[in-house]
Amino acid sequence: MPTATVAPPWTYTLQLPQDPRAPGVARATLRHVLRVHGMSELTETAELLASELVTNAYRHSSGPYSLRIRDAGRSRIRIGVWDTEPHIPAPFQWSAQAPQELAERGRGLYLVTLYAESWGGYPMRGGLPGRGGKMLWVECVGKPEDHGGLGFRGTS
Repeated sequence: MPTATVAPPWTYTLQLPQDPRAPGVARATLRHVLRVHGMSELTETAELLASELVTNAYRHSSGPYSLRIRDAGRSRIRIGVWDTEPHIPAPFQWSAQAPQELAERGRGLYLVTLYAESWGGYPMRGGLPGRGGKMLWVECVGKPEDHGGLGFRGTS
């Protein structure tokens, strides 16, 4: 009789400083985590999603921020980014409208809504002083060939 191995769920959290190199460190960490957990098929989409969230945290918050990567089962991961800025941007407030054609901002988070399987955001209150802010999260699912290429249509 063959034996089955069940891998325990895993979570990684990377604390990031206000440094222009931090989003690159976050992407490299994400790629490594996916590779060692045998989820390389998620890399392209997950990296796009994480990059947009982490870069948004770097640009729009003044303090530290963090990337959280969590196993969500069945070739699915959840990527969360916490930062100190309490404002939750429009696509994460359930109004994912396409940006105006000539808009200089808003395209990145709109891409998140197109390529994530699901997404959301919630305020973080309480805890240590200066540890409020918000958490934005996305989920990414494997088998992109079943969904017509790189991304997934997000639903909330």
